[in-house]
Amino acid sequence: MDKKLEKQLEIDAVKVRIGIIEGIHEAKAGHPGGSLSCADLLTYLYMHRMNVDPKNPDDPKRDRLVLSKGHGAPALYATLALRGFFPMDEMKTLRKIGSRLQGHPDIKIPGVDMSTGSLGQGISAACGMALSGKVTCDPYKVYAVLGDGEIQEGEVWEAAMFAAHYQLDNLVAVVDNNGLQIDGKVSEVMSPYPIDEKFEAFGWHVININAHDFNEMEKAFNEAETVVQKPTVIIMRSTKGKGVSYMEDVVDWHGKAPDDEQYETAIKELKEHLAELENN
Repeated sequence: MDKKLEKQLEIDAVKVRIGIIEGIHEAKAGHPGGSLSCADLLTYLYMHRMNVDPKNPDDPKRDRLVLSKGHGAPALYATLALRGFFPMDEMKTLRKIGSRLQGHPDIKIPGVDMSTGSLGQGISAACGMALSGKVTCDPYKVYAVLGDGEIQEGEVWEAAMFAAHYQLDNLVAVVDNNGLQIDGKVSEVMSPYPIDEKFEAFGWHVININAHDFNEMEKAFNEAETVVQKPTVIIMRSTKGKGVSYMEDVVDWHGKAPDDEQYETAIKELKEHLAELENN
């Protein structure tokens, strides 16, 4: 990846993380850990990879993204805001009465392609979108972002079987493998491992990457573009709470908002990182 692009993506990802923290702090509720772990991915997709237009969010030819792990909505909202779908200041209305930014994605929000939140259902909707593209011969791609705890749901594997059967090579699923869910380590609650071998057994092309390395991301999505007659899954090893020191790899931040002091610490860290990136 071009160094200039890589640096810009790093800058944008920090801005997305700031939006996540600001929104959840204002709401006094939300899921910062899983939002922060997928911030780099969403930044990469919306700022670089996906064919989307904020001025025409319902373009039938656009690429689609389904946030199957719907509790990561703050990351999606902050990314869409940075991309220009709505003002970033709107993040401060997250989860408030009268706000369109609900706790989980709502299709009525500009840029949101599917209402999600009931775990396991998003990937099924993404399969339907991908099959529709095949039937109509439209060239758009469909991306689905799943949590590693979410793939404990049986519906995920029904969708996986469906996608392979219908050779949905226009579908790319991404598993945010941060290792934690609300009840603890995914390996202890209901282990999904080995994730890669399971998807391979269902007929998917599998790629493993570091979730916080844009160069690895670029190679993985480029590789996915070459795959024919089967869907691709990218399993990304991520850190829950990435970017905020006291949240990183701590299960408590699955569904907990920072208090005022914690908010100040998080924002200070993120803004210092942003300044470092912008000045170097």
